[in-house]
Amino acid sequence: MGDSTATVSGGDNNSSERNAAEEVCRIVEQSKELQESAATLISRNSQEEASLRQRALALDSSIKRLHSYIASSVKKGNLDPKDAEKLVEELTRASYTLSEGDAAAFLPSKSYGRFLKMFLGPINVHATRKDVQLKVKEEYNNFRDRTAYLFLFFPSLLLLLRSWVWNGCFPALPVQMYQAWLLFLYTGLALRENILRVNGSDIRPWWIYHHYCAMLMALISLTWEIERQPDCSQKQKGIQLFLKWAIMQGVAMLLQNRYQRQRLYTRIALGKARRMDVVWGETAGVEGQIWLLYPILFVLQAFEAYVGLLLLKTAVVGVVSEWQVVTCGVLLIIMAVGNFTNTVKTLVSKSRVKAKMKKGKSKNDLLQGSS
Repeated sequence: MGDSTATVSGGDNNSSERNAAEEVCRIVEQSKELQESAATLISRNSQEEASLRQRALALDSSIKRLHSYIASSVKKGNLDPKDAEKLVEELTRASYTLSEGDAAAFLPSKSYGRFLKMFLGPINVHATRKDVQLKVKEEYNNFRDRTAYLFLFFPSLLLLLRSWVWNGCFPALPVQMYQAWLLFLYTGLALRENILRVNGSDIRPWWIYHHYCAMLMALISLTWEIERQPDCSQKQKGIQLFLKWAIMQGVAMLLQNRYQRQRLYTRIALGKARRMDVVWGETAGVEGQIWLLYPILFVLQAFEAYVGLLLLKTAVVGVVSEWQVVTCGVLLIIMAVGNFTNTVKTLVSKSRVKAKMKKGKSKNDLLQGSS
């Protein structure tokens, strides 16, 4: 009886071992098949990407060649200028579609490619799947939301500690830690914006260049010697002004993120924007947002230029004459002028669009009235 029980038990063990071995073999085979399928898919996507890149380059070359041909034909008198203007307008529309759409990722990326290559190496950051592109955009928006609160919190904390704890003088370490965080912030924004641009977003080149200037300013400010007693309040005036400007910038960022995310969703629903587009300070669309945000932006830009001029003044009068002060002052003025110029361009563009809409509406009213 005992021998038969042992035999049965041993048979069960052998059966379990065989089942486990078969299951392991099945899993191994499935993993190999999955690996082969993934490799085949990646290879096929790479081939399709290379084909799209060749087509995009060929089309871009054809557009440029036709532009030259039309100009030459007009000069020789072989083409009527009015017909040439219509042809050029169509070519310009095709060129804009190519350069601003998803196909732009397959064209040479100029400065964006150089910047990304410097940090990431010669890798392709274009996502072929739309859901991955949208994930990159969503992560960028979340990064901006998080940093907006930090942009407001850090300088406010430093100014409060200066008044309550540090007896009117900034110690070097907290200020330099804040400047190091700014360098991280602007570098992260520039990298993410370049990647978004490669994947078809509509970010204006100026905002990327703006963050290049901000990166340089943050890097230079890390080498800025934090003067203490005696007379530290006068020697640290530039730092105080910069922190106050940062608070205003944080308020503006919070307002932008709050009011314009919903506006972008509306524009996407109306077909006036793409899902990869992002919002920026000058993209307010409704009347209430314009009246609220644009005055804040103009005040912020004026204060930015004012801080830059005061930094240059402190260097000229000899209060703080280090080269860092001069360079940061110049960079702040450049950023203020660039921001102001882009904001004005956006206002002009919006006014033209509204004028065209009113003109079209009045024509429709006349046609309906005549009918």
